[in-house]
Amino acid sequence: MFALYHCFPKNIVLFLLPLVLVAQVDETLKRYVKIGSLQSHYSAYGSERAWNNTYYEGLIWPADYLYQDNAVIKRSWMACKDFTDSDGYAWGHYGLYFVLSDAGNSLFPMELYQVAKFMPPTVYVDGVDVNSFYNAEIDSVNPDIESDRIIVNTVNTSMGLTMERRVYAFSQQYHDNYFIKVFTFTNTGNTDWDADIELNADLNDVVIGWGTRYSVSREAGILLDGQQKWGKNSWVTRRGENFSQNYHNPITEADPSPQWLRSVISWYGRSATVFQVNNIGGPDYRGNGRLTAPHHAGTVVLHVDESWNNSANDINQPLFWGWHAGDTYPSMGNLSESDEPAMAQLHEMLSGMPHLGLGGAERPDEMAMGDPASETYLKHNIKPFDVHNDPGGMNAMLSYGPFDIPHGESIVIVEAEGINGLSREMCETIGFQWQDGAAPYILPDGSETNDQDIFKNSWVFTGKDSLLKTFGRALRNYESEFQISEPPLPPALFDVQSGGDRIFLSWDPSPSEGNPNFGGYEIWRATGKPDTIYTNIYSGPGGIYSFDDLTPIRGNSYYYYIQSITDGSENIAGSLNPAGPLKSNRFYTKTSKPAYLRRQSGQALDDIRIVPNPYHIAAKDLQYIGERDKIMFLNIPGQCDIRVFTERGDLVHQIEHRDGSGDEAWSLITFGRQVIAPGIYVAHFEATENIVSSASNEILIVKGDQIVKKFVVVR
Repeated sequence: MFALYHCFPKNIVLFLLPLVLVAQVDETLKRYVKIGSLQSHYSAYGSERAWNNTYYEGLIWPADYLYQDNAVIKRSWMACKDFTDSDGYAWGHYGLYFVLSDAGNSLFPMELYQVAKFMPPTVYVDGVDVNSFYNAEIDSVNPDIESDRIIVNTVNTSMGLTMERRVYAFSQQYHDNYFIKVFTFTNTGNTDWDADIELNADLNDVVIGWGTRYSVSREAGILLDGQQKWGKNSWVTRRGENFSQNYHNPITEADPSPQWLRSVISWYGRSATVFQVNNIGGPDYRGNGRLTAPHHAGTVVLHVDESWNNSANDINQPLFWGWHAGDTYPSMGNLSESDEPAMAQLHEMLSGMPHLGLGGAERPDEMAMGDPASETYLKHNIKPFDVHNDPGGMNAMLSYGPFDIPHGESIVIVEAEGINGLSREMCETIGFQWQDGAAPYILPDGSETNDQDIFKNSWVFTGKDSLLKTFGRALRNYESEFQISEPPLPPALFDVQSGGDRIFLSWDPSPSEGNPNFGGYEIWRATGKPDTIYTNIYSGPGGIYSFDDLTPIRGNSYYYYIQSITDGSENIAGSLNPAGPLKSNRFYTKTSKPAYLRRQSGQALDDIRIVPNPYHIAAKDLQYIGERDKIMFLNIPGQCDIRVFTERGDLVHQIEHRDGSGDEAWSLITFGRQVIAPGIYVAHFEATENIVSSASNEILIVKGDQIVKKFVVVR
């Protein structure tokens, strides 16, 4: 047995693995982590392509809102020199690519599992468990782990170099927008799935690297630029060229965004298809101007072993960091002898010459745009595609090495990946002002400008400092041996029940309620949709476990979450994050299914109403706020079938109403998931059970009774 964390801070729990792993997992297996404002998934084969056959999913930030995916693809490679494979063939260069199609050929996934510090709460909305799907992603619970979640992934390779990556996720409110990743590369000599050791030689001149392409963000790709959905116009900048002169400098909350951290940052650059406006920040220029792409995504280097026998942090690593043309890289083919020239190119690429075609090419970075504070930079017209000329886009690239790794030895690389930028509220404020065009504008430093694009872009580019603040917190968390103050645990159960005149909220005590710093509970509510601003509707002490929400308006949908809070006494140092009260993360209890006021079952079919009627698209702002294409069937039997037909008799939708209430909502969607066209429609209601008066036991509606109502849709 040997510790794979020989470089890790001394108080971190060491996870011990045998030298030879005897296991095998399906290469398509994924594990999702959804406990903070940054949410994503990890794949068994050791890298991620975010395409899910519909869209690019993953690295969702802020996860409060729809369409905030930022992942596209992570391309990972490793290469070495003077390698003799298990068949005895001597390679001058040998390399491999972490891609799903190579599983079973050069990649052999051994493990992928997720450990939780505690089992997440059960969250019910009207009897439906809304957390059950992602709770099933947890493989075990261990209260002694240092983070809230750890995902463990181990992959053997045909090089005999086994990669283990451990992804640490945190739910504390100041540390929930990054993941810390610890990569351990061990020369096991195991080149396949079984327990046999095929190789026992040292590995020489090993170089390891990866390029990650971000869409920053999916929403911008949907609303503004169809090509941005795969990151074609993402720009990459880097920081930390002077790391070796500054790494001893402290990082504090007073000076939280050091420019010297070794990092790569990706953001939405000028588009090759949007000509009408300056598209930095993704303003919805055909709508209300809200910024849809404030996202700055990237990676910071936290630690790199100097060598297999020296776990000191190598201040001269990474070997290369910057950008790489996303779809331009050497093809490894089927790892036959004819692929060795490509492997030599791969080794060269990972050694600091990103593969940009024959002979390479210049790699201008953001300095080509001018000083970051200058007007030239703020209004630059350089399109990323004009620089890389690669239809795939620009990857944020990092590579490490070269390392000599004797048989049985390891090297460790530690990174943090995070996302930050303007909040949704600021995206609306800045975007609305930009769209309004009413100068003067206030810049982030308090000065004024009459130029609306300088105003917008100055605010968007504060995302770089915000991300560096995130990276600074990740580094301090890692170097402190994961000693950030822990938030209280959420309640173990949160139950939301729709009622006739109120919505009933109840919860079980937080397991942290017995702690001396426990401060009570807060409940937050949103109206109309879950991806909007929430307001606080309840604050109360421990010992009280229910609250009746008496303020809902009939017909509106409501979404909730509950948080445990502290009094702040456990978080007073302010060295790893701001001091003050901490809260359990909202995503543990956030409901994804609406609750709303329910009428009692209708008493007579003639009382049925369809609201609004006629329906007009403006109803989303007048009738049911924030809920586009919603109508309500009111005073209906508690058990009935509702069938909607066109005026000529074509069935477009059917609802089986069985919850006993007198309300049912419909989003004007057909069987084929299409929004219905303008026109006259017929709603047919048929009772499926007798409706009996609770007062007299008289049958009010007989099973099988029917009625037809008409409504009109105007757009």
